[in-house]
Amino acid sequence: MHALARRSISALVVIALLGGAPSLPAQVQLVAPDSVGFSADGLKLLQRTMRALVDDGKLAGVTTLVARHGKVVYLDAYGVQDLAIKKPVTKNTIFRIASMTKPIVGVAMMMLWEQGKWTLDDPVAKHIPEFADLKVGTPNGDVAQTTPMTMRQLMSHTAGFDVNAGYANANLRDSDLQAMIDRPAKLPLAVQPGSDWRYGPSVDIQGYIVEKLSGQSLDVFLRTKIFEPLGMKDTGFWVDASKVDRVTSLYTYGPDKRLVRATPPPGTVARPSDVGDPSSKPAFLSGNGGLLSTTDDYFRFAQMMLNGGEANGKRFLKASTVELMRTNVLADGVKVDLYGPTYNIEGIGFGLDFAIILDPAKAKTPEGKGSFYWGGAFGTWFWLDPANDMLVVGMIQNVDGSRPDRGSPQVRPLSRKLVYAALADPTK
Repeated sequence: MHALARRSISALVVIALLGGAPSLPAQVQLVAPDSVGFSADGLKLLQRTMRALVDDGKLAGVTTLVARHGKVVYLDAYGVQDLAIKKPVTKNTIFRIASMTKPIVGVAMMMLWEQGKWTLDDPVAKHIPEFADLKVGTPNGDVAQTTPMTMRQLMSHTAGFDVNAGYANANLRDSDLQAMIDRPAKLPLAVQPGSDWRYGPSVDIQGYIVEKLSGQSLDVFLRTKIFEPLGMKDTGFWVDASKVDRVTSLYTYGPDKRLVRATPPPGTVARPSDVGDPSSKPAFLSGNGGLLSTTDDYFRFAQMMLNGGEANGKRFLKASTVELMRTNVLADGVKVDLYGPTYNIEGIGFGLDFAIILDPAKAKTPEGKGSFYWGGAFGTWFWLDPANDMLVVGMIQNVDGSRPDRGSPQVRPLSRKLVYAALADPTK
């Protein structure tokens, strides 16, 4: 279907499989797969499988990166950024990473935690007085919180706020972060804090707290404390005009199940990080999902976390803090529920802005116990596996690309299966 996509064979992955080293930033090593336990043939199968999704018209483009012991063994970029102009996807293509913003904001929060600016048991109202008297909605009317929502609950989606759809009429993101606080402050919570996991505005609220406790806007804090020190030169809430031609288009499926470029739904206003102008600074800096990034940039962030908070000779977080972030904090009986009970997964916990594999067998995944991860609504994904000292970062760009029930190919479980099958000798 995509002739140019089929021709755009990534020199990077070919060299990786042969054991050579293309020009990459100094801290990124590209090594022969067998030197860290991977099978070259296994990685070639991963490559063929991902590329087939493009050739079959299911994706416009896809990137996948695999690293072990801090060394990249596989990096493939295939397909096109835009079906109309057929510009190839590369390792420097910029994607809307949506909810992969959340772990980054979580790191910002924990930097401030290490400075003693807040504690996990603090009531959220200590830092956001507008939330001091929030009631909890019930069928019999609003009632008081049994116990005040805590910062630990805010960072684990159990503070009592509803799912995002529950605020569809509240327009939480059509202004600035202060307005986003003021509006839910007038609404009841959906459930008692700590009693249920609901994927809602919690990390947007964390972004507000980062601003308040640091005295910096969220974009400046992330840029100066995380992106610049890590060398994440293409990550932000918007891009410089000179980089717009590297931002991939966003796709969905038409009535004929073929890819079509996504446009804002009638009557809605798209944020720049969705389908609008990516070079325009948005009024609302969404910690929930506003960042754009590249596969290479996100690898730098992911590797820092897998290293236990250190990279480029700099310590971003203490190792014990990273350990805390990947420790389950959910109360007994509270389950991570992304897509409704049909898709509930056993063996999954949640820490501080990361999901955690507590029991690989129950979760039906080959990842090592203690792996932590997240993904974005447009299909981007990553996971960190401390047991195998391995990480994977992948990018696609489909509306609802993360959902198993909306037509996009399931690149996440597919990549897990193929990557672990390719890990021929975990002892290396």
